[in-house]
Amino acid sequence: MTETSSSSTTISKDLPSEHVLAVTRFFESVGIHASLPQNSTSKDFYSDLFRDLFKAGHVQRGHVSCIVPVLPVVGNYYNGLHGGAVGAIAERASIACARTVVADDKKLFLGELSICYLSAAKLNEVLLVEGSVLKSGRNLTVVASEFRIKETKKLVFTSRATFYHMPAAKL
Repeated sequence: MTETSSSSTTISKDLPSEHVLAVTRFFESVGIHASLPQNSTSKDFYSDLFRDLFKAGHVQRGHVSCIVPVLPVVGNYYNGLHGGAVGAIAERASIACARTVVADDKKLFLGELSICYLSAAKLNEVLLVEGSVLKSGRNLTVVASEFRIKETKKLVFTSRATFYHMPAAKL
């Protein structure tokens, strides 16, 4: 039921050619064929990309707040914060929050991360990310986070992360 238009792309015979053209143009406009910059292949580039975005607001037991500007480096095609960046920020803020109640000798494993995308965070806006520990026990910690536009306090994203505690090695 499918027809191959190139060696790596399979297109259904039922799909109108104008839809194929629209999808192709969209992918080209977002740079699907562009090559990655050389520094993006370096070890732990992901951490380098997000490291300078966070500024700690305050940290206390079970609660962390961070200031995160929406810069072009984490923007999407529509001039807003990229959904993947939201996930990365939620992960980092949740880990920081969990670490306020979980001992350093315990490794954390992110078992689940759910995100609700309620609205857009436009380029050059500043977000206030507030994380709170909902539950922490011997084997797991649950953290909820809210992303608000700092100036208006508008809620744009929420997240919930479940961390499993890995037992410390007993050698």
